[in-house]
Amino acid sequence: MSTEILDTFPNPAPHRNYVITHSCPEFTSVCPKTGLPDFATIELAYIPDQTCIELKSLKYYYFSFRDQGIFYEAVVNQLLDELSAACNPRWMRVTGYFAVRGGIESVIVAETGPLPTS
Repeated sequence: MSTEILDTFPNPAPHRNYVITHSCPEFTSVCPKTGLPDFATIELAYIPDQTCIELKSLKYYYFSFRDQGIFYEAVVNQLLDELSAACNPRWMRVTGYFAVRGGIESVIVAETGPLPTS
């Protein structure tokens, strides 16, 4: 996956905590065991500090996972690590809602820490 794709822009309100939420219902990767495609909705929620993630670059970053063999848990944690490194938010959560496979639906959540109170 290519983090060089990710671009940011200055937060227009760095003096305040506010939550940005983006949802990508077309996320795909590949099961490393079977080679079959995995489908998910990825929800990204974060409180920006000095920068925000630019959406076109976020879309292409997500699409870079399309042919990668990676487990659900690894996907969500990698997304959190790389997206938080790209914009250094005050707080971030990544939730992966993975489509049913073998009769089991999976939801994986990773976050940088507790939501700040101020």
